[in-house]
Amino acid sequence: MLFRSIWQEGVSPFLVVELLSPGTEDEDLGRAPRRIDQPPGKWDVYERLLRVPYYVVFDRYQNGFRLFKLTGIRYEEQPIADNRYWFEDLEMGLGLWEGSFQDAAGVWLRWYDAHGEWVLTSAEVAEQEKQRAEQEKQRAEQEKQRADKLAARLRELGINPEEL
Repeated sequence: MLFRSIWQEGVSPFLVVELLSPGTEDEDLGRAPRRIDQPPGKWDVYERLLRVPYYVVFDRYQNGFRLFKLTGIRYEEQPIADNRYWFEDLEMGLGLWEGSFQDAAGVWLRWYDAHGEWVLTSAEVAEQEKQRAEQEKQRAEQEKQRADKLAARLRELGINPEEL
């Protein structure tokens, strides 16, 4: 799938995120020995063939991630402060967030903006819009009640509000 996307788009990805699995950890981290007659492992593909600038390995069992940056011809591990890493090129960062996503609670990799705020998921955006619409509906209802009350008071004073 990755190669098909590269062929279709004509460009390599900026970042690859690998979910670390205990059974493939050595391969995920480029430590698996390879014989000359074996195809390259994913680390080699990302580092040497595709030259993907950033490679992230997320360990969902230990709730941590490691980030490697392509420097010259090799990946070099980058320091991660406070479980966050800022990508100047993207003007966005990637960090660990604890919460619920698609009804599953846990620690997740998540993008954040220049203000350190987590980028909202589509579900969070939809929920915010729903809440905003509900607030607007309540505000409109309050205004209607206020207008009805004012009209009633004007009628008590002998003034027809429709004639104003």
